[in-house]
Amino acid sequence: MRRAGIEVIDDLGRMVGEAELVMSIVPPSAAIEVAQCYYDPIRKSKRSPYFVDCNAVAPATARRIHQMLGGLRFIDAGIIGGPPVPGTQDPGNGPRFYASGDHANELMQLAQYGLDIAVLDGPVGAASALKLAYAGMTKGFAAIATAMVHAAAREGLDDALRAELIRTQPNFLARLERAIPDMFPKAYRWVAEMEQIGEFIGAEREGANMYKGMARLYDWIASELERPSSADLAALLEFCRKKK
Repeated sequence: MRRAGIEVIDDLGRMVGEAELVMSIVPPSAAIEVAQCYYDPIRKSKRSPYFVDCNAVAPATARRIHQMLGGLRFIDAGIIGGPPVPGTQDPGNGPRFYASGDHANELMQLAQYGLDIAVLDGPVGAASALKLAYAGMTKGFAAIATAMVHAAAREGLDDALRAELIRTQPNFLARLERAIPDMFPKAYRWVAEMEQIGEFIGAEREGANMYKGMARLYDWIASELERPSSADLAALLEFCRKKK
């Protein structure tokens, strides 16, 4: 953190007293609690920094946080993309921060420090909705692939499934080979995110229950990671490691 110029400050009052923007980037299950912690320090601060909620929450949750922080300057934000890969010069290498709401343009000041910022012409909740729509596709893919590989392996059909994917869906296979192992250390964070996506979708007939099921899948993966040795996770990794 020292190399990146990051300073850890344990005093919220001091931090908001020196900040222009307070960015909340936590697991979505903690988004409301974190916002509550900052309400009084920001309200009492002479600088009155903007509170930027960057968490993967449903639009309704973003609006709830905005209402809860009534009187504070609020920006709804959503982060799409992973951390930058060192040594890669691709302009798309790294996350993009989408922002919405009355104060969204204030986030553009971070572009001068190298962050990719895009402002949406929409109210609070728009950035969160875009984030969840994207995550529902990408992380939904990882969930579906994990469920099907696990079920096939349980029936002793992992080799046959892999052979068929090589024959008809090589690009699909290449993607799941990356997606499943990369998901393991993040599974605990994706539980609440899937639940938020289900809330975003709303109606069961429109697919909300799919994401409730994905939340339980990621919860199971997270619990399996706590075991000294998990045959289920080992089988998933073996499937992803096999050579074409």
